[in-house]
Amino acid sequence: FWHVANIGRGYKLDPKLISALIERWRPKTHTFHLPCGEYTITLEDVQLQLGLSVDGPALIGSVQFADWGVVCYDLLGAILDNIYGGRIKMGWLRDTFPEPRNDSTEVERIRYAPAYILEMIGGYLMSNLLQSLVHLRWLLKLVDFRAAGELSWGSAVLSTLYREMCEATSPNKSKIGGCLSLLQSWVSLVNYATVEMHQMDRVLQQFGF
Repeated sequence: FWHVANIGRGYKLDPKLISALIERWRPKTHTFHLPCGEYTITLEDVQLQLGLSVDGPALIGSVQFADWGVVCYDLLGAILDNIYGGRIKMGWLRDTFPEPRNDSTEVERIRYAPAYILEMIGGYLMSNLLQSLVHLRWLLKLVDFRAAGELSWGSAVLSTLYREMCEATSPNKSKIGGCLSLLQSWVSLVNYATVEMHQMDRVLQQFGF
């Protein structure tokens, strides 16, 4: 997540560009219909632009807990008053876990790391229309950082963006979630002057076809 933390700082989105791309997104094929042809974002694009792994075990399945407060306290060492169906406010994460100072203790640094990554996931990589909230299920994936680094985070980010773009094509939708900086930065990859053209079967390769 180090690369994501660096490129995500100060990145400005272009709402008009994103809106234009959504208008050209086709949910049935998961491709953009552009004047120059059909294009889409692939796992390779995610890996190259965000530095996230696209190999390894997938982040799938839902986790049910009777008391998410216990999970929050056990893994972060703090608990907030309100938890909404396993989701917590990212503002609480920022206020409770400020960036460590030079004289901070080892415990403070250890607790800051998962809180920071959790905020990054909910606010940048896999945001949804409830952009002020993030689900604690992602925190369970960060118990062991070594194991977490082997997970296919890139696949989860791309599938979330696909889903958000498909939902955003609905006439009654005015907002979109997902990693929009990935969508915006991907646009440069369809520039013929700098990038080699690829056939559509390039997309199928990431799914084993």
